[in-house]
Amino acid sequence: MIIVDTALKAREEAGNPVRVGMIGAGFMGRGIANQILNYIPGMQLVAISNRTVENAKQAYALAGADEVTEAHTVEQLDGAIAAGKFVVTADANLLCEAENIDVLIESTGHVEFGAQVTMKAIECKKHMVLMNAELDGTVGPILKVYADRAGVILTGCDGDQPGVQMNLYRFVKSIGLTPLICGNIKGLQDRYRNPTTQESFAKQWGQTPSMVTSFADGTKISFEQAIVANATGMKVAQRGMLGYEYDGHIDDMIDRYDIDQLRELGGIVEYVVKTKPSPGVFVYAAHENDAQQAHYLNYGKLGQGPLYSFYVPYHLTIFEVPLSAARVALFNDSVISPLGGQVVDVVTTAKIDLKAGETLDGLGFYMTYGMCENTDVVMEQRLLPMGIAEGCRLKRDVPKDQVLTYDDVELPTDSLAVKLRLEQDAYFAPKPLATV
Repeated sequence: MIIVDTALKAREEAGNPVRVGMIGAGFMGRGIANQILNYIPGMQLVAISNRTVENAKQAYALAGADEVTEAHTVEQLDGAIAAGKFVVTADANLLCEAENIDVLIESTGHVEFGAQVTMKAIECKKHMVLMNAELDGTVGPILKVYADRAGVILTGCDGDQPGVQMNLYRFVKSIGLTPLICGNIKGLQDRYRNPTTQESFAKQWGQTPSMVTSFADGTKISFEQAIVANATGMKVAQRGMLGYEYDGHIDDMIDRYDIDQLRELGGIVEYVVKTKPSPGVFVYAAHENDAQQAHYLNYGKLGQGPLYSFYVPYHLTIFEVPLSAARVALFNDSVISPLGGQVVDVVTTAKIDLKAGETLDGLGFYMTYGMCENTDVVMEQRLLPMGIAEGCRLKRDVPKDQVLTYDDVELPTDSLAVKLRLEQDAYFAPKPLATV
């Protein structure tokens, strides 16, 4: 949104910057801190919360802000912000409660903690920008119900693939075309990667092995495409998506897809592997039998259809996340949010042979990977959502590559994410027809 820079400049000139609080100071959080502190006029990163408070201090220090104040109460936090100081705290609830923060960014990537802090933010009537596709793809619809009731915005972020896809989707719709595929371009997909295989790559970039594993084993992209589906109403063509591998340009793949099937499904979310431009995103769209549009699309070098290729060759994550916060704070504009209930879900699949009595580990670890599935199938077959699989205890053996069901596990009894997911399924369940 090009108008954001002008609006931020006006806030800078007025001495009234957008005040941002960030929860999480990991790999992405450190980059966001540097971006806001050094390159975004009209915006201030006034506070960072991290359970290990030294990491929050480091995020500020790496961005050039060595002098920070640690707060233990909301009064200390608000007072320090009012005095123009940067604040760190181990208690994320303080950022939710603070009066001197306009919008929050959640960058932990953890489902259970993300659920807790997002519910607290909504309770405190704080806008929230999620860098947490795993949370959004698991309980985003019910969280949005709570956010709407509270009159605040809950949104995914620009810069990550779902937000970039949504920007492109909105653009394509705005010029009068019908998007039929929203897609993600990957360099690698191997469902059996684990933190051991990904350790050296993670170390190279300063990331955690489990996070890098979730990128490689397909779990992350499944959550990303699920939230695109939930924001557009699109489905998947099959469990796990089609996932074509093609060592060429995305413009040259339009003949791989059946346009009649795409229209019948109302469009699909997808990914491709080894295709250029990586790591970009794409939208394939069609016109509605309009010869005039066809003529001018051809004139614009998009070819003769029936599918037309639009793409963005990059997603710049930390560079664009602050602009998401600006869109929320200045224009009440959500980057990407569910339309209603789940359309596509991410289901838990055995990465290895699993044994009765074992407790499932987390996303991007050794035991499971996630795959997209249409929600009607998920509900009918009682498939276990990947976002609530961690901590589940297996009641029976499950062979490698089999999708788990609720009947295969005992759910944790103390998980807010599990509670929200069950509430979400009940809230959006088809209502019985009234009898006369």
